[in-house]
Amino acid sequence: MIKRLRERTEMLKEKTIDPYATSPEISPPVTPILKKDHYIRLKEEERIAKEEADKKKAEEAAKKAEEKKKKDEEKRLEAEKKAEEERLAEEARKKAKILPELSCSCIDVLFRPIEDKMDTIMGNTIDPFTDRRYIAWLTVVAVAFNYNVWFCSARLAFPYHSETANPYWIFFDILSDAVNIIDIMVWQPRLQFVKAGDIIKDRALTKVHYRKSQRFKTDIISILPFDLLCLRFEFSSIYRLNRFIRIESFFEFSDRLESIMAKAYIWRVARTTGYLLFMLHLNACAFYVASVHQGLATTTWVYDGKGSAYLRCYYFAVRSLINIGGLPEPITTFEISFQMTNFFIGVFVFSSLIGQMRDVIGAATAGETYFRASMDGCVAYMNTYSIPKLVQNRVRTWYNYTWAAQGMLDESELLDKMPLVMRTAIAVDINLATFQKIALFQGCDQQMLVDMLLRLKSIVYLPGDFVVKKGDIGKEMYIIKSGAVQVVGGPDNSIVFVTLKAGCVFGEISLLQSAKDGGNRRTANVKAHGFANLFVLEKKDLFDILVHYPESQKVLARKGRKLIKAKGPAAAKTTEEKQKGLTLFGQKPPTPKMLKAFGNFGGLMDKLKV
Repeated sequence: MIKRLRERTEMLKEKTIDPYATSPEISPPVTPILKKDHYIRLKEEERIAKEEADKKKAEEAAKKAEEKKKKDEEKRLEAEKKAEEERLAEEARKKAKILPELSCSCIDVLFRPIEDKMDTIMGNTIDPFTDRRYIAWLTVVAVAFNYNVWFCSARLAFPYHSETANPYWIFFDILSDAVNIIDIMVWQPRLQFVKAGDIIKDRALTKVHYRKSQRFKTDIISILPFDLLCLRFEFSSIYRLNRFIRIESFFEFSDRLESIMAKAYIWRVARTTGYLLFMLHLNACAFYVASVHQGLATTTWVYDGKGSAYLRCYYFAVRSLINIGGLPEPITTFEISFQMTNFFIGVFVFSSLIGQMRDVIGAATAGETYFRASMDGCVAYMNTYSIPKLVQNRVRTWYNYTWAAQGMLDESELLDKMPLVMRTAIAVDINLATFQKIALFQGCDQQMLVDMLLRLKSIVYLPGDFVVKKGDIGKEMYIIKSGAVQVVGGPDNSIVFVTLKAGCVFGEISLLQSAKDGGNRRTANVKAHGFANLFVLEKKDLFDILVHYPESQKVLARKGRKLIKAKGPAAAKTTEEKQKGLTLFGQKPPTPKMLKAFGNFGGLMDKLKV
């Protein structure tokens, strides 16, 4: 440190002595020395320049202020114009809103007696998903819609209007319109809906919800009576084309019908077939219109006017759209263009419907396909390892019976996809009554029984299969779901002691017995008399449940001891009594060695005397 200080001192001395050393700071500029006249002129120029700059800034500021004033005026005028437009639009909306409200109010007043009468029949509101009456009504609405789309198009193309037929057409038209009006006025305003997770069941709110929806507007347009134009013009079904836009009612009917059918694929196949038939129907109508345009019987391609017009045109549509072939050759340019368009549409429509039909049938048979694939895989595995034919036949029998009995190989696969609430509801409905009859579980917490129901597993046993064997470690209890089992014994298990049928329980004692000293071993042989479907509850699952129900655990322990005394063998009773006595009075102390010696000596003297 001293060395560094000395070096620093020497360096500073050199800088002080050096005559050329300069300060590191920048020197300030030298102020020029001016004469008085020059100084006055310079100050005057600076003043003039400053005045000009201030004047220029003032002009720019005035200019900006003027521009801003103009922009503010334009914005004000634009805002006033927009406000006036909004006011006029609001008045128009109010007027437009008042008119429907007035008309709806008038209609409500007219239909009030009918609505009050329907309240006693249908109730205040209707659940659109579960109410079978609503689904039945949708069937009527779907029939009315199909009447319009099929017959109106046919009447528009074919000459089906005449003085004798028109009254019948008018009658069915009025009937279909009456169905639509009843649906709009009576049924649709009663449908419940969900808002923010809550189900709205107030009819006043359901009515407002329906009338504010897009469907209400569509329904109103679909029933506008354009048919009245027939009074001024020629009678025609073209005035009923607005009925076609009510197609949403048909799709709603289709969805609701699928939800209640046990085999929904039947309706899906029928609906897809109906789509195909309707496309052929439209093509038949188009062919007849084209034939009339060309002239009936003018060429070999058009309809010749003989026989039933609709049937012959429909036959042409079938052969044309499905591309069967054998059709007469088109001659004119119009006929060629029509036929080419027919072929293109036919290829697209037919391939789409065939693909849809394949998907429907594939979805309907998906479960059976999975079953066949599983069975074939198991059979292939057994053949690979040369399993005996007897075992293979039993495995096939198990597959076939399981599929025939429950329609699936494992019920848990289906139930696992459901929410816990749904699984619990199904389990309670199926097995809770049986569980409540079991003596071991009577008096236990109901929620514990529900938890046990969710742990049950379904197993199918074939005729002659042993469910349990004497001497096996007991780890499960069994509930007979269907079929019967027999408790057997004697030589070759030929003696049947008792037959247990559906609803009976066995093996419940081994759930509470300890494995110490073989206390949980089976005491009898149980085998399936025929095909038996059993529910199994494992000991591990029961103990996992009892952890959360200490009171029920005490009840089960107390009842388990009673059942063991009542049903257990005599040896088990004796062992239990001995163990209980040892527990109460303690273990007997050992005999002292001195007393043992005297006892042995006394015995020896007795023997010598003898």
